[in-house]
Amino acid sequence: MIRENLKNVREQIQAICLKAGRDPGAVTLIAVSKTKPVEALREAYEAGVRDFGENKVQELTEKIPQLPPDIRWHVIGHLQRNKVKYIVGKVALIHSVDSFRLAEEISRESVKKGVETHILIEVNVAGEETKYGVSCDEAPNLVKEISVLPGVRVKGLMTIAPYTVDGEKNRPYFDKLVQLSVDIAAKNIDNVSMDVLSMGMTGDYPAALQAGATCIRVGTGIFGERDYGADGTGR
Repeated sequence: MIRENLKNVREQIQAICLKAGRDPGAVTLIAVSKTKPVEALREAYEAGVRDFGENKVQELTEKIPQLPPDIRWHVIGHLQRNKVKYIVGKVALIHSVDSFRLAEEISRESVKKGVETHILIEVNVAGEETKYGVSCDEAPNLVKEISVLPGVRVKGLMTIAPYTVDGEKNRPYFDKLVQLSVDIAAKNIDNVSMDVLSMGMTGDYPAALQAGATCIRVGTGIFGERDYGADGTGR
């Protein structure tokens, strides 16, 4: 089932990108594997997946040693400062940085371990009270504040759009994040790039791709139904 699901998702990515005049190779498909057993991740790995997204640090650190070392792990859930030390140096990208204090802790651990940690700023574009992330107005200042921290590099933005049956309804939020990234990039802030736009999940990634997503986070569309819990970071 996983292999077939992946085939369908990849074909859809290719079709949408070609229609939009985009290079499908410029899109990173992140398999959101939270709550899924290691066997399911292995099956996805054998089907060619190398990017996996997890939202709980304990689950992530338990899975890492059980799976091949060439996997690129993504932290997509809300990250507490006291958990930072367990993941720095082990993950390719932290998608959910939403405060200077969190970035400061990531910087401290990165310097201590002699690594550079790539992060995205999480933006709550829709202004939902139940979601983490800074507002569109706050994002540029946060990026500027974080840019001076050693051991941390801002690579772009991330958002979690509202849950909807009709994914096209989220297109305005994706368009807004794209515009925000353009505005921040125009400021030419040292140590900052806006190359990564992490947006779109199983229900709305076609709209996100059309808007310009470079990372889509697909869980149910690859692994089947799961208990979402309260975070909704990668349906």
